[in-house]
Amino acid sequence: MHEPTPEPPAVVLVHGAFSDASCWAGVVGLLHADGLTVRAPANPLRGLAYDAACLRSVLRRIDVPVVLVGHGYGGAVVTEAATDADNVVALCYVAAFGLDAGECLLDITSRFSPTPAADALFSAAVPAPFPADADSELYIRRERYLHVYAADLPPHVTSVLSVTQRPIARCALTGRSGPPAWAAKPSWYAVATADRVLDPTAQRFMAMRMAATARLVDASHAVPLSQPDAVAAVIREAAAWASTGRGSCHGPRHPFRAGT
Repeated sequence: MHEPTPEPPAVVLVHGAFSDASCWAGVVGLLHADGLTVRAPANPLRGLAYDAACLRSVLRRIDVPVVLVGHGYGGAVVTEAATDADNVVALCYVAAFGLDAGECLLDITSRFSPTPAADALFSAAVPAPFPADADSELYIRRERYLHVYAADLPPHVTSVLSVTQRPIARCALTGRSGPPAWAAKPSWYAVATADRVLDPTAQRFMAMRMAATARLVDASHAVPLSQPDAVAAVIREAAAWASTGRGSCHGPRHPFRAGT
């Protein structure tokens, strides 16, 4: 008697700060070519609790197993939202924050050497209506965007990205995470080794802490745009694992191992 064929997972891509869902365009095309179903919802960037609630509402509408992927701040949202999402069977972090219980983004960034992003931000008042604690939002200065966020992309591309960037509410930096989804779900991590927004040493630390399967990518923080093939390869690994029928929330944890 043949075992039933496992249902192929859907891939949900969550962007981070200073960007939008279009940052996944190259990755989406590659995953579509593999026959995978992909969704890339807008991340409001208004605060961890609010953004995670929005993502949960997306996940509830998906009736197949999900590989959930976060880039940058999107990793914190993924970590928070997936804890009680039973259909999420694997997590992928792409140069992303994988917070532990009670942590916030500033706890991670202050623990490691400052990056050039630290003095490249400026704030502006938040337009209403938004969550009451979102009292200002942060942008990367246009003249610093290439150097800080996307040094491995051509200047004509970064000049467009710098004026279309999505700001993040300042309160998102201090929102405390709940129990982390990576404690119970297998995780993969693409470490961007030339990142000037999130210290690569911090990325390695978080990947090791979550016992993720890690892949090193020579890229800036804009790794989904500059290295879509490498990012898609990491997501494929997670999707292949989920497709074997082992994609349970209580599946085996992967030991940290670095690779290219």
